Amino acid sequence: MRSLLLACGFIYFMANQSLAAVKATAMDLPEDERAELAHDLVASLDGTPDPGAIDQWDAELLRRLAEVKAGTAELHSRAEFRERLKERLQRR
Repeated sequence: MRSLLLACGFIYFMANQSLAAVKATAMDLPEDERAELAHDLVASLDGTPDPGAIDQWDAELLRRLAEVKAGTAELHSRAEFRERLKERLQRR
């Protein structure tokens, strides 16, 4: 509900302010509210989820968790992950 109220408030601002003003207003929000707004904005771009997608993701997460608990998952440190991501982005 709080997200909806926050989004409605920004719709009001967008109707009455330029994009630059909306951005400036958003940047004045506390970090947790900016994160919530960012999440809601990105989610609004996703469209309608595929039927069953949530159940499939739940099953995948449980499968991966079971691998971690069983000791069969290949785990990577944050540093390794960051390096692999950096390499992947540089290839683009």
